[in-house]
Amino acid sequence: MNYFSDVLLWLFVINLGISLGAGLYEKQMILPKWFHKSPEIGYRVNISAMKELDAGRKFWVGVTTVPLTLLTIANLIMSLQISGAKYHWWLAASLVIVVERIGTFSYFIPTAIKLMNSENLPQKRTSNLISSWLLLNYFRNTLTLIGWIMAMRAISLPQ
Repeated sequence: MNYFSDVLLWLFVINLGISLGAGLYEKQMILPKWFHKSPEIGYRVNISAMKELDAGRKFWVGVTTVPLTLLTIANLIMSLQISGAKYHWWLAASLVIVVERIGTFSYFIPTAIKLMNSENLPQKRTSNLISSWLLLNYFRNTLTLIGWIMAMRAISLPQ
């Protein structure tokens, strides 16, 4: 492995760690401000809180949307060019995060935008969207954790 591939793998690990920590913070501190559950009507969205915070553009775009996506692609390409024990862990980490990135772009981002503009959506539909988003977010954070652990394992192995 050369210096460039070492740097790419380290940047991948660092960005995944930041992404996981931020995702867990968001789950505990941000999502309760956005989504409220009522026994009578289910989940409601606080549209003004979502728009005011605008975490997607103010934070996530600079942490994961652009950097993690580019690092994932670069690490996938680089992992396919090596052999040995590191290959399997690095490739697996890259593929896990590819799945996470696909889920983010195909579901989480569009759903967050839909919820930010949900004034005209029926309450039942909004509640179902929020419920699904919250449930699938556990899975997304788990994928990030698994990818992070696999990438750290790849770093620990000799060339």
